Amino acid sequence: MESRYEGNSMAYDLITMGRIGVDLYPLQTGVPLPQVETFGKFLGGSATNVAVAAARLGRRTAVITRTGDDPFGRYLHEALRGFGVDDRWVTPVPGLPTPVTFCEVFPPDDFPLYFYRQPKAPDLEIDAHELDLDAIHEAGIFWVTGTGLSEEPSRTATLAALAHRAKSGTTVFDLDWRPMFWQDPAAARPFYQEALRHTTVAVGNLDEVEVATGVREPRKAAQALLDAGVEIAVVKQGPKGVLAVNNKGESAEVPPLPVNVLNGLGAGDAFGGSLCHGLLEGWDLEKIMRHANAAGAIVASRLECSSAMPTPDEVQAALTAGAVL
Repeated sequence: MESRYEGNSMAYDLITMGRIGVDLYPLQTGVPLPQVETFGKFLGGSATNVAVAAARLGRRTAVITRTGDDPFGRYLHEALRGFGVDDRWVTPVPGLPTPVTFCEVFPPDDFPLYFYRQPKAPDLEIDAHELDLDAIHEAGIFWVTGTGLSEEPSRTATLAALAHRAKSGTTVFDLDWRPMFWQDPAAARPFYQEALRHTTVAVGNLDEVEVATGVREPRKAAQALLDAGVEIAVVKQGPKGVLAVNNKGESAEVPPLPVNVLNGLGAGDAFGGSLCHGLLEGWDLEKIMRHANAAGAIVASRLECSSAMPTPDEVQAALTAGAVL
């Protein structure tokens, strides 16, 4: 296709590719969903939230995804523009509704999610022939997710984008394991392994790295990710913090920042946006992880996700205080 990137002389700091939807979060905490009476409406979807998080930190970002051709889809375009995220590669899919996600909020560690993505989510209809490969190749960082591998044509589009980029810059694979999105979860690992061949950074929690590598112990899993072809492996260990290891033999293990958790669902996306910011800045592993942990902790202290993403001043204040106050 003709590149929509032409005439845009400055490459994006970050392009993400993956989920988008509307988050409908209860405005009461500790209340089961059947008893919730009021909800807040927010932009959602992991890859989209990462683009928002990086934009809040001053980065020029865009997202590749698809919505329904409906009012919720139009809302998502308005929200993206409001957050300063380029929406030129967000296109409608006639006949499919924009996904909606509900959650329950039981702090500090129970946040059940309910995905409404039937009969099929539009973001799984991303087609390889519609990708702006020039822009993907030139971006400072390109970010893909495991969900994008779960169904066709998104799977082929994701792998085609990775193959075209060919590690020309920092390419992040968010392992993003959601078993309910896979018709056969047992078939996921070969696709994860193929994606790892084309990426320079892998990010996941213990469940996700086990799906990708078959290994759960953090340091062994990080090594397995490096052996699969990445240059940096980031393993989230929950209460034990985060471990980052690179192929130069350097590592950093950083504890979580103390925080009163209100809703932990957006913390990983804030972490991802900050991770991209730190990589673009050229920081060392420990500084990147500390900044990303702080960004995630700030969002965990807030109800919403996308609109909760922190500014640079907020992250710095949390780092200076040694906690989210």
